Amino acid sequence: MKQAKTAITPTRLEDYPEWYQQVIKAADLAEHSPVRGCMVIKPWGYALWENIQRVLDKMFKDTGHKNAYFPLFIPKSFLEKEAQHVEGFAKECAVVTHHRLQAGADGKLVPAGELEEPLVVRPTSETIIGAMFAQWVQSYRDLPLLINQWANVVRWEMRTRLFLRTAEFLWQEGHTAHSTLEEAMEETEKMLHVYSTFAQDYMAMPVIMGEKTESERFPGAEKTYCIEAMMQDRKALQAGTSHFLGQNFSKASEIKFLDSTGKEEYAWTTSWGVSTRLIGGLIMTHGDDDGLIVPPRLAPSHIVILPIMHGDDSDTPVFDFCGELAKELKAVMYDGRPIEVEVDKREGRGGDKVWSWIKKGIPIYLEIGKRDIESDSVFVGRRDKSRKERFGMPRGEFLSKVSEILEDIQNNLFERAKTFRDSNIKKIDTKEEFYKFFTPANKDKPEVHGGFALCHWNGKSGVEEQVKKDLNVTIRCIPLDGEPESGKCVISGEDSVRRVIFAKSY
Repeated sequence: MKQAKTAITPTRLEDYPEWYQQVIKAADLAEHSPVRGCMVIKPWGYALWENIQRVLDKMFKDTGHKNAYFPLFIPKSFLEKEAQHVEGFAKECAVVTHHRLQAGADGKLVPAGELEEPLVVRPTSETIIGAMFAQWVQSYRDLPLLINQWANVVRWEMRTRLFLRTAEFLWQEGHTAHSTLEEAMEETEKMLHVYSTFAQDYMAMPVIMGEKTESERFPGAEKTYCIEAMMQDRKALQAGTSHFLGQNFSKASEIKFLDSTGKEEYAWTTSWGVSTRLIGGLIMTHGDDDGLIVPPRLAPSHIVILPIMHGDDSDTPVFDFCGELAKELKAVMYDGRPIEVEVDKREGRGGDKVWSWIKKGIPIYLEIGKRDIESDSVFVGRRDKSRKERFGMPRGEFLSKVSEILEDIQNNLFERAKTFRDSNIKKIDTKEEFYKFFTPANKDKPEVHGGFALCHWNGKSGVEEQVKKDLNVTIRCIPLDGEPESGKCVISGEDSVRRVIFAKSY
């Protein structure tokens, strides 16, 4: 049978990692920068990030948080205050040692004045924010302190991949301080649920909420919670984390307060964050062999109108019809904002223009020609369906139902992703089956493996070390919705009280 031609080559099955790179290129989302390991986010990709910011920012503010901004540079001594923290990030830190440049003997610029203390370019902000919290918090009346920051961070990655792992990336980091352990734990869990709601309701990406094992915790945290999603190569993506920091950072930064009895106490703190990695997750959750597919609730534009042009006077009424239609569509609301519409009047072949928008993942594309004007109708393509499934619709009916169509696309993407994930989660109870599940049948395609394995675990790090060494598999999380269940560890055969999720990951 002849293989269908696709807009993206190679296909997902042929070479998933390269497919991912080609989707980013075809959708014009981002590209590598002249600075090794960094990326330039282009307008369509940045508009996606702006919509992620817009939605999350409201969710944060609705839960009582306020935005602030803290320095990019952190004194090295600040990181050294919390031992686990500095150990966890030391190898990823970019360090500034000089404060200016001057012309050298050969006319080239050379570093001049050496700093008294090296500055670390922000890998995360617990220590610098802790220093400020120590000044802001004096009494129990100053708590809780609920702060969020939208920023960039630098982690010196040597093996990079656009959106998923770059030396510099964009993110938000929430930092809070509380008067009691219980309140801080409630905050940690609340923000995990915010991330889960966002991922599922806006990204249409099903996630599993869980707790990280001790070896996978954030450096310096007492508990780390996460949302884990399955990509189409059946690898896991950690899409967001929420950390209960206990009093570790408070003691390191001297965040103390007087309680209602006048007794001095250390605050209980949390931190939580998501990053531009979410865009990588969106690509790998929904993209197909024709390019990106964007869930309507986050789409930079919901609809593109493509006039069928002939390069003569007959184009004028088509342009007029398309302009009026765009105006009418922009007056329609979807998910709390006006529908965003593009009218593509670029010169060029109509088919090429259609495919350029398909590759960008726009939810709906309308092809409008002379016959559509005569019948006062529109010819509709949905990005969640094939080109062959386009359909005609009276203009008035389309205007009245466009919000429903967009919501149907949103729901369809979620259900499709959830069905895929659920069909690739398997309960496994023997070591032999576990190793087979994660061993690719085709050695030339190492990414083709089983998926998520739901298995018993004895709670010991030795099992984690063994499967990571043998299979590059880790425990992604201990699911929060998992019921206690007695069994035998899938690797050691020792007693176990619960199942956990093992997977390969990004």
